[in-house]
Amino acid sequence: MRSGTRTLLIALGIVVVIILSLYGCVVGTYNNLVQLEEEVKAQWAQVENVYQRRADLIPNLVATVKGYASHERETLEAVVQARSKVGSLTLDPSTIEDPQKFEAFQQAQAELGNTLSRLLVVVERYPELKANENFLALQAQLEGTENRIAVERRRYNEVAQRFNTAIRRFPAVIIANMFGFKEKAYFEAQEGAEKAPVVDFE
Repeated sequence: MRSGTRTLLIALGIVVVIILSLYGCVVGTYNNLVQLEEEVKAQWAQVENVYQRRADLIPNLVATVKGYASHERETLEAVVQARSKVGSLTLDPSTIEDPQKFEAFQQAQAELGNTLSRLLVVVERYPELKANENFLALQAQLEGTENRIAVERRRYNEVAQRFNTAIRRFPAVIIANMFGFKEKAYFEAQEGAEKAPVVDFE
């Protein structure tokens, strides 16, 4: 074999190795980003689940309170309206890629949380209601739901952070831009978040 041919084959071999290495790097990075993005979507679905659980509890809570405090109409209507506003939002995985939709979601949930706080303050005026077995069960479920919301939001922020970090690192940032991976929004504390619904078992 001539030396020129040998040199050409070696050069071709090097090119093939480089191409295969680049291909492997692209495929590996892309698959990793897909996996991280799916984790974010799955955790977002879990966040939606716990918020839905809270929304499902509210009609029963309002109905129970209404029986004892029917003249507290303003507070009861505010809770119902806030829940309705939350229910009118269309949520899907694209929400976490759209800062405006995500902000609207957070504001609606914060408003609902505030109205629930007001409702539970109203409850304090009705000793008979606080002793009602059904109401106590609803309170316990509400407390559990609020805890789940906090946990699932924290988990969501953790997986979103892993994904956002991954798409900003080199060389993944190139792959992310090529295939349209977008940064995911984070949950942040809302103004007045320290006044989240309080459950009082006394």
